Amino acid sequence: MKSQINNMIKKKKSVFTVIACSLLLLALSTNTGKCERIKDIVDIQGLRSNPLSGIGLITGLAGTGDSSILSRQILTNILRESGLVLNPEDLSGNNIAVVMVTTELGPFDREGSSIDVSVSAIGDAKSLQGGTLYTTPLKGLDGQVYAVANGAVSIGGWTASGEKSSVTKNHQTVGRIPNGATVEQQELADFYEKVLGDRIVTLNLRNEDFTTAEKIRRAINVEFPESTKVADAATIQVKVPSGIEDDRISGFISEITQYEVEVDTPAVVVINERTGTIVVGEKVGISAVAISQGSLVVKISELEWISQPVASFSDAGNTERGQNTAIEVEEPEASLIPLQRSVTVSDLAKSLNSIGATPSDIIAIFNTLKKAGALQAKLEIM
Repeated sequence: MKSQINNMIKKKKSVFTVIACSLLLLALSTNTGKCERIKDIVDIQGLRSNPLSGIGLITGLAGTGDSSILSRQILTNILRESGLVLNPEDLSGNNIAVVMVTTELGPFDREGSSIDVSVSAIGDAKSLQGGTLYTTPLKGLDGQVYAVANGAVSIGGWTASGEKSSVTKNHQTVGRIPNGATVEQQELADFYEKVLGDRIVTLNLRNEDFTTAEKIRRAINVEFPESTKVADAATIQVKVPSGIEDDRISGFISEITQYEVEVDTPAVVVINERTGTIVVGEKVGISAVAISQGSLVVKISELEWISQPVASFSDAGNTERGQNTAIEVEEPEASLIPLQRSVTVSDLAKSLNSIGATPSDIIAIFNTLKKAGALQAKLEIM
């Protein structure tokens, strides 16, 4: 009997311990921010795309191409390579267009793979609908050919016209060719470097911040002690452990970038005065301050009046029209509204909405708060 009672007490204690731990985890989780994977907030140094471009010629247009001499000169050069000797003046019609062909060679695009290309008219072509890009070499900034593009152009729209009117959907002088370029030369990517015999993987934060960088260092060092250090606010260097072979470094990178860290966001207010857009960071605060928000309303109205002669059907006068201008000025009494210190975006929004502030008013308020030293955030105006 005594052993049964002891077992019951042990079970109750274990249940109580589980409940207490659950409540503790719940309380801790409510105080922590949302975590993000490292791979979503950093770029791996060495993995980048390279822009490619070239001048091409689109043929097969239904009279919507260039009327300039440039397109005919390019076509003449192409025909001469085929053994046809012609002058640009011998060619007529608007069925061709000179275009700029652009694409990006990715870090893992290999020889023979296909990549998408974009084409955009550089002459006076009206539409690229139905056109086909003639074979065009695409060069990098070093002048070498890395890909060759050709194929039918898709503009994702159409144009229909008659004698007096026309209907157009989407932009007609810019198009795309899916899988329109074949890679002829690859650009090998180095996602790690050797420094004094160590293999180093460098992670670059997209939004530099010392706090976030330090959290990444701690998260990786938990699994791989003494492997990671913070070089600056945007750079974290990770040393590949000696036990990992070169052909397994990609798996090592995959593992460390899966870890989740809490991203620290700075207190910042971004204002675009042209569009009236205001973005307030999560940690923006306002010191205790009082704001007076008043407005001046001016109403101007034009009223038309007609003057009639005193005696009807007589020559005593003429009927005349005139204008009366009425100006009314309203200046409501300004109210001095105290604001307590706000530590969240919600509190800040409630405080500003309580005085009926419009976007232009809020912009003026933020500028004034910054001047007064009451805005505890960085103010950026675009």
